[in-house]
Order: sequence, then structure tokens, then C-alpha cells
Amino acid sequence: MAMPIVIFIALFAIFIIATAIRILNEYERGVVFRLGRFIGTKGPGLILLIPLVDKMVRVSLRTIVLDVPPQDVITKDNVSLQVNAVVYFRVLVPEKAVIDVENYMFATSQLSQTTLRSVLGQIDLDDLLSKRDEINHDLQEIIDRQTDPWGIKVSLVEVKHVDLPQEMKRAMAKQAEAERIRRAKIIAAEGERQAADQLTEAASIIQQHPQALQLRYLQTLVEVAAENNSTTIFPVPIDLFQHFFNKDKPGT
Repeated sequence: MAMPIVIFIALFAIFIIATAIRILNEYERGVVFRLGRFIGTKGPGLILLIPLVDKMVRVSLRTIVLDVPPQDVITKDNVSLQVNAVVYFRVLVPEKAVIDVENYMFATSQLSQTTLRSVLGQIDLDDLLSKRDEINHDLQEIIDRQTDPWGIKVSLVEVKHVDLPQEMKRAMAKQAEAERIRRAKIIAAEGERQAADQLTEAASIIQQHPQALQLRYLQTLVEVAAENNSTTIFPVPIDLFQHFFNKDKPGT
């Protein structure tokens, strides 16, 4: 009879030790309740609890990366799209995260989803695509302010992907193509204007110095002769022979 009693006592002692001793890592804290009442936050290291009386809830203090699933959003200019985001937050006050909210992970996730839909619903599509940094900052401030009573600090919110409908993608592609064509026409027109200015200036110089026209003509002949042509036809200006015609006239 003594042997079973000894075994029972040994097992009971192991149970008491197992329920009384807790070891918390450096990034963990333990929110301790005694008979249902909060008595303090302990850790890290070795924690001693009263068996069957104390209850401890582990809370991690590391930064948590929360993936916000794609949300159906209608922008201010009535464009339907899907947007997902990522939220970076960490618990600063463990007792608030345990006592003031039932499940801080689920609560933060739901709050992030509703805030994402609410904020993006007040923004035009062009602003959503071009002002991403401002939108991320606004989302971070709103979510951080609402989770502050839970002892949670939201450090960063990033909009990851904006999924546009196919017809909107085609419309934006046409718009971008039209913009590129417009810029090309403007550049070509500017080039024509600059060329016209240069030609006007060259014509003015040639008008003041007629010999420049002959030099230009000879330079053109050199350029044509440089090509591998068997036959070259070029006009001869009468001005080149005007001097010889004048010699044949009486009195010249």
C-alpha cells in the first residue's frame, strides 16, 4: 500500500511544480490573474505561480506583421477595385491587450480592414495611384489612434497591391498612349520651330554674303560625290558663269 501512495505523492509534486513554474523569453511578458483578478505583469525569466490559483497569459512584444486580405473598395470617382495592405504593430502594454480587448490580433485585423475601405472610399483613383505615401501615413495614424486604448502601437501601414478591372486597365493604357503621342507631337513641333529659326538665320547670313551660297553648293557636290554613285546629275547655277557672260558683252 505504501508504494502507490509514494507514486501518487510524486506525481502530485510533479504536477504542482509543472503548474507553478513558467519560463518567459526576453520578448515575452506574462499577464497574471489570481482568482480572476489581475495582479501584475511579469517576465522575462523564471516565473513562480500558485497552482490552481494563478493563471498567466503570454503576450509577445515582438513586431507583428498582419496581412490585410483584399478588400472591395469603391473610390470617390466610382471605380470598383480590390486593395490589400500590410500592417506592422506591436504590443506596448500587455495588460491592456489582454484585459481591454478579447482578441487583440483579430480586433486589429478587423479594424485595419474597415479603415482601409473607409479611407480609400474617400479618394479618387488617380490619387490612390500617385499619392501612396500620403495614404499609408493616413491609414497608420487612424489605426494607431484607435488601437492605442488596447496598448498597441501601429508603426507602419503599406498598401501592397491595387487590382484594377480589365476595362479600367485598358482605358488607362489608352490614356497613357495618347499622352505619349501628345508629347511626341510637341517635341516634333518644337524641333521644327528650332529648325525654322536656324534656317531663317542661315538665310539672313547668306543674303548678306552671296558667296556663302556658292560654298554651300560646292559642299553639297562633295557630299554627293562621296557616295558610290556611277552617275551624278546636279544642276549648275547660272550665277557661277555670270562672270564669263559679262566678258562677252561690249564695254566689259
